[in-house]
Amino acid sequence: MSKEKNSTGVGLLGGLLLVFLFLKLGQFGVVANWSWWWVLAPVWAPWVIAVTVLGITALVNEINNKLNR
Repeated sequence: MSKEKNSTGVGLLGGLLLVFLFLKLGQFGVVANWSWWWVLAPVWAPWVIAVTVLGITALVNEINNKLNR
């Protein structure tokens, strides 16, 4: 028998986005004064971090290849 686990939850970043949206649209707390860029950060920030890490990894790899020739 195989036991499959299907996750249908919102997840951490989705939940954080929902909280930020609720606070921004409801004009609650300091989030009401945030720019929309920061409210939507749970959507775009992981992509920016991933691309940055991949870019730095590729750069370090290229430097190592040139030094080892």
